[in-house]
Amino acid sequence: MALDGLLLHVILNRLQTLCPCKINKIQNISDEEIVFHVYTRHGNEKIVVNAHSNSNRIYLDPYATSSMLQPSNFVMVLRKCCSQAILDQIRQIGFDRILEFSLVNRDELGDTKQYKLYVELMGKYSNMVLVDQDGIIIDALKRIPIYENTKRMIHPGAQYTFPDPGQKQDPLHVDQIDRNSSLVNQIYGFSPLLSKEFLKRMQEGQKYEEILQELLNSKYLYIYKKDFHCLAMTHLKESPKQFEFMEGFHHLYAEEEQKNRIREQCQDVYRAVEKERKKAEKKLPKLQDTLELSKDYSKYQMYGDLLFAYMGQIKKEEVVKLPSFETDEIIEIPLDMRYDIKQNANRYYQKYHKAKRSISILQEQIRQCQMDIEYFEQLHEQLQHCTIQDALEIKEELIKEKILRPKKNSLSKRGKKKPNILCLQIQDDLIYVGKNNLQNQTITSKIANKKDLWFHVKDYHGSHVLLKSEKPTEQTIRMCANLAAFFSKSKDSSSVPVNYCPVSELKKVPGAKTGFVTMKSYKTIYIDPQEAPVEEWIQAYKKI
Repeated sequence: MALDGLLLHVILNRLQTLCPCKINKIQNISDEEIVFHVYTRHGNEKIVVNAHSNSNRIYLDPYATSSMLQPSNFVMVLRKCCSQAILDQIRQIGFDRILEFSLVNRDELGDTKQYKLYVELMGKYSNMVLVDQDGIIIDALKRIPIYENTKRMIHPGAQYTFPDPGQKQDPLHVDQIDRNSSLVNQIYGFSPLLSKEFLKRMQEGQKYEEILQELLNSKYLYIYKKDFHCLAMTHLKESPKQFEFMEGFHHLYAEEEQKNRIREQCQDVYRAVEKERKKAEKKLPKLQDTLELSKDYSKYQMYGDLLFAYMGQIKKEEVVKLPSFETDEIIEIPLDMRYDIKQNANRYYQKYHKAKRSISILQEQIRQCQMDIEYFEQLHEQLQHCTIQDALEIKEELIKEKILRPKKNSLSKRGKKKPNILCLQIQDDLIYVGKNNLQNQTITSKIANKKDLWFHVKDYHGSHVLLKSEKPTEQTIRMCANLAAFFSKSKDSSSVPVNYCPVSELKKVPGAKTGFVTMKSYKTIYIDPQEAPVEEWIQAYKKI
């Protein structure tokens, strides 16, 4: 569901505690999501504004990081006008889903300039609009020309106007309520979900003012399967997940937004992996059919022998019938009428030698094609649970393999970044988790020592997990096995076999793809992958 006016009012109460504050940085998280790094009297905070039609929201997220290589045009305008500005006040326009940021900054000449940044969180009409002190639009995240909306134009140079709010009651000062109809049409700030909850509670004898105070004083976000709110939705008859208010928004959208951001910025990676995988899958049966035909190469030698043996006794026809040397069975031999009998015999000898040589070549091509299918299936699986940094490393790998071409208009070259390897530290033990082939190769070939333990899920594509410990305990081994199973294709299975061995038992296969190794000897442990403990370990033990 989208935000309603009352939920936005509760968010506003938290945001107002930041003011006044200074805007240090403005960055893109995605095309429709912007993070403002602000310095407050309590320390640094990150205000995230999302204007997507399905997931529009505003909240504080300490985990937010920029993921776009180049800022959008609107972010460049915001940086020009609002970077280092003082955010004086944040207020809500009535109980509508519009917030007004009052900003004060100085221009190049040192003159004071005042701006208004309007954050409109109205479902498919969500937007961000920067307005000068005269109410003239400087720019907007989504420009709406007059031919798209005759009532309200959002375009540089136009006068900014609020959408028509209609005639409703103020939720803080309600005179009367019709309990037989929805509160959406009676009171500002209500959504259909919140209206149903209020009406149900009032039917049970609870007063409107009591319910409203419970909502406004709430410090938690209640998340259901399809809905969420800061007030417990008792009419849904399902148990919610309860989170601290701002933390709840991060939990609600983090996974889905991560996938969307990766797809926005690494769409070429997804397309390339899927294209190469389908191409290899289509090529394999053709190679196998050609191999089956080539295995019958001995008949061409027999055709040539028969033609030479009976050369003086047969007439040139499209098909000649000759008895076999061994069984006297009649063999039909097609002839090419452009050539004489001797030339046809030599052509069959050439076919025989070519087919005989092709068998070993086809077998190698089939083996390589099967490896390619496995490789691209592995990349496809890695893209399902990776971060932006992981996806960019996969892109780097595809460029190295000459599957993707590097962009000529990319940003200036920087020093090589270290792979984004997940590292957990538990007292003196270190656990490294690779989430793509580049990270796996780095772990196995550069970080690992011979005595370290190496983990990998059996018969599935998955993560290389390395344990550096002088005395590995059973608990630590099971923890590593759980990580290896969780970051693999078998994460939703049960009793997943995980192989582990000392690094000294690993062997790199010559000519294999990045990160591919085999084990000489190993032990196997069975594990049930669980998401909850993995998240707890990452939060508790992640080494920064």
